[in-house]
Amino acid sequence: MNISKIAIVLALSCIGAQAFAEESQAKAPANKTPIETYTYGSNLDIKKVITVSDVPNECGPVPAQMTYEDSRGQRHVLQYQVLGSGCSNG
Repeated sequence: MNISKIAIVLALSCIGAQAFAEESQAKAPANKTPIETYTYGSNLDIKKVITVSDVPNECGPVPAQMTYEDSRGQRHVLQYQVLGSGCSNG
């Protein structure tokens, strides 16, 4: 009797986990903001900065990203180059 209850619980939990995984994957592409690449002279409309990525501990130019909202409330992701934090003067 105990084994059948355990089997039923395991079967139901697997079905629920699969349904949840499919639902979250279906929503992911709809919320995905395209990444824009910064070039010198780009005309940016930044009203509010939401996040800025961490700078890697490397010496030299490395990519970074900033997520921001413009004056119309639209969200943008901007990729640009920064100098890594791993360079030393010694």
